[in-house]
This record gives sequence, C-alpha cells and structure tokens, in this order.
Amino acid sequence: MTTITDTPTASTPPVASPVKKNYTRPLDIKHGRIDMGHGAGGKAGAQLIEELFLPALDNPFLRQGDDGAALPLPGFDPAGGRLVMATDGHVISPLFFPGGDIGCLSVHGTVNDVAMLGAVPLYLSASFIIEEGFPLADLQRIVQSMGNAAREAGVPVVTGDTKVVEKGKGDGVFISTTGVGVLPPGVSVSGRNARVGDVILLSGTIGDHGVAVLSQRESLAFETTIKSDTAALHTLVASLLAAAPGAVRVLRDPTRGGLATTLNEITSQSGVGMRLQEAAIPVKPQVDAACELLGLDPLYVANEGKLVAIVAPEAADAVLAAMQAHPLGGDAARIGEVTADPHHFVQMDTRFGGRRVVDWLSGEQLPRIC
Repeated sequence: MTTITDTPTASTPPVASPVKKNYTRPLDIKHGRIDMGHGAGGKAGAQLIEELFLPALDNPFLRQGDDGAALPLPGFDPAGGRLVMATDGHVISPLFFPGGDIGCLSVHGTVNDVAMLGAVPLYLSASFIIEEGFPLADLQRIVQSMGNAAREAGVPVVTGDTKVVEKGKGDGVFISTTGVGVLPPGVSVSGRNARVGDVILLSGTIGDHGVAVLSQRESLAFETTIKSDTAALHTLVASLLAAAPGAVRVLRDPTRGGLATTLNEITSQSGVGMRLQEAAIPVKPQVDAACELLGLDPLYVANEGKLVAIVAPEAADAVLAAMQAHPLGGDAARIGEVTADPHHFVQMDTRFGGRRVVDWLSGEQLPRIC
C-alpha cells in the first residue's frame, strides 16, 4: 500500500492517506468525466478523493479520513475537548420513501457523522437548492419533517441558506447540512484506530434503507412493507462509550456502499484486515428476499440508522450488551474480528463453509440513495 503522511508537529500526529491506491489506472484528468459511480461511496469515489480533491485541498484535518473532522479550538487546551465538524449533501430520489424523507434524512445523516467520532452533536446548518416550480406543499412537508427530526434529536438547525434554480436545472430539492459537536476529553474514535484482535460489532439489520428507497422508486410491490431505518444514532453512541470507556476504537455508519465498503475504508485507514462471519450478519428476511429478486448484495446496500463499532476484545461483551439494550440496537450482533493482513482485505466465511473476499463497491449499485 502506498501511503502519504504529513510531517508531524506538536499538535498534529502523522496521518496516513485515507484511501488505498489499488486502482487499475489513474484518473484521466484531461479527458475524463464524472459518472454516477463517483458518488457511490465505493472505489471510484475513493480514487476521486485521493487523486483530485486531496491534492487541491490537502491539510492535516482533511487527511484524518473520517466522515467528520476533529478540530482544535484556538486558545483552548486540547485536553479540555475538541470541536467536531461534518457536512453532508442529500440528493435522494424519491424525496419521500417508506419510513422517511429527505428532510429527516438530512438531519439524521449529519448528526450521525458527528456522532461517529464520539462527539456530542450540538448544532446544524442547512442549505436548500430548490428547483423552480417545486410544490410548496412538498417543501413544507420536507421542512416540517426536518424540524421534527432536529427536535427529537435535540440538535437544532441554527442557520441556513436557500437558493432557487431554473426549472429543468435541478431535481426538486437538494439539501446540504453541516453539523458541529464537541468531543469530550479522552475520547479518541477514528477509522485509523482498529487493531489486530479487535471485535467488529454491528448495531442491527443491514439493507433496510436502500431496499425501502428502491421499492418506492421502482414502484415495486413487496408482500411486506420495507421501511427505511433512518435514525439519529448519537444516543446509541453515548451508551456504547459509557459502557466501556476507552475501548471503542472505531465507529462508522455504513451508508453509501453499505457495510462492505465501510469496512474496506476502515481496513485501509488502519492498515489491517478483517474476517467476517456471514451467518452472524443480521438481514431481515424480506430485505434478503428483495435483494435476491433484484440481484443485489445486502452487504453493499445503504443504511441510515445502523453503526459499526470496532472495540477492544475484552470490552466486546459489554459494548454488545449496551447496543442490545438500546432501542436502536435490539438486533445488534458480533460479526467478525480485525486481523493482520498486509493486503488489507476484508474476508468473509460464508454460510457454506467457504471464504471470499468482500471488496470495495465498484460502480453504482443504487444511485441517489441518500
């Protein structure tokens, strides 16, 4: 693996490049074009970040490689806590789906990105890009849902912006949200922290959100209604951190690209491998059946209300019990362990006694899923 590190300073340790260079060829900056795969959260998107965004915007905070950044507060002692900032764009289609809509999703997604660093989310901002001709009734429904989600989470939207583009130059409404939180003293949670022997925990069933959105988009009639799992996870995170202080190494919500891509990101950041147990990964029967019907792999389907926790082995039982005791973690399970692997592969023992590599998502399995 080729890594790029920053020169350490008194306040900034060396940080490895957040993605691995395992692509077949470099980006063709002169003649290449963006395609849908670059927004899928998989291998193409990682390459875009590594070869285009990082060279232009490079700084130690961006190179942390997580879904948000932990930032020092100038003039304040870092031992007293740090600021966390995360931002997210939401372009989901359709805007309304079983179990949620773009409004609540925009709140939950950014609250979760802040929480995945172990921080307490405090405030949100929101930016709306609205297409000319968009129905006011739909906009009101979205904004009310957003407000309800923010109040339920206890994380208010404190500032924002609205822009309108000409009809045909947008697709209804796009929402970008930014979250700010505080990282308590002594908490260090990052995709860089996984260690050999650590245990991989999953807070519940996978694939619910992606299948719910796809069923609405394609007007598919399943016998059982599949609802999105969209939810704010910060109270679950607080329970895990309290159950085993200092033992939770990594937290990540497996959104675009699903569980498989998220775990590949972590192995790349931490320079480790992983071994999963397929039989231990919870999937609802109706989601499994829908994926089989549609030719999808649940491991790559997006989630919006689940998290992966990588924890020290001696604390795994305590953290799993805390997950299962929380309303958002009733189906939590131990799904694997961190291994030593110079290739940083995620491997899985299948139900049939074999083993396969679980690679990054290639291409776009489900476009505009969040």
